[in-house]
Amino acid sequence: MHISSLPIRRIAERTMNPAVRDQWPNTMAPVRQLLDEGLEPGTATVLVGENGSGKSTLVEAIAVSYGLSPEGGSTGAQHSTRVTESGLDENLQILRNSGASRRGYFLRAETMHGLYTYLEQNPGRGPEPIFHDMSHGESFLELIIDRFKEGGLWVLDEPESALSFSGCLALVGILKDLMATGDSQVILSTHSPLLAALPGATIYEVGPWGLRDTEWEDLDLVSHWRSFMNVPERYLRHL
Repeated sequence: MHISSLPIRRIAERTMNPAVRDQWPNTMAPVRQLLDEGLEPGTATVLVGENGSGKSTLVEAIAVSYGLSPEGGSTGAQHSTRVTESGLDENLQILRNSGASRRGYFLRAETMHGLYTYLEQNPGRGPEPIFHDMSHGESFLELIIDRFKEGGLWVLDEPESALSFSGCLALVGILKDLMATGDSQVILSTHSPLLAALPGATIYEVGPWGLRDTEWEDLDLVSHWRSFMNVPERYLRHL
């Protein structure tokens, strides 16, 4: 696989519109690190962190800066229910690889209902699956199978909230197959140790320290789940 075949070569601060460092979300350490140092994503980049750590803010800003709909969808999707974006995308510059695919899709579990309605009202050239008639997890996987094809940038924000254990395994398999083509790139935020184990991914632990390149077995997330599964009563007795 050649890095030059991936959609994104580098993510950096936009020189013509630098971010004001003392304004949110730029006060968050992970955001500030991205602005100060930039990021060169490989075939797959996984962001892991607690709620409020900034991982979803980063994923959303990268997706929107690339040209994807902030509430999910492709570069052609135009639906919007309520604007809640941080505005960080306006300070980011996506440096693309020449000749690489410009396709992509953004999936975020919290806005899927609105995206399904938008797709029903704006069908493509062929017949669309009726996502509202499926279970949450089934519709999520069906949309990925239907849309994540050929080369492109595939961005997912906490998809595990829609998926069972077997659904998460299925998603890992789909993403692994996409990555094997050599012209697809994955950016994923997650609380799931299963999804964080995506083969070939670079994992960043997100927190007050910023972005920390971490091996899967060294993640706090993995350590906590291991401890809980071994002795759940140790955690539950304190509730």
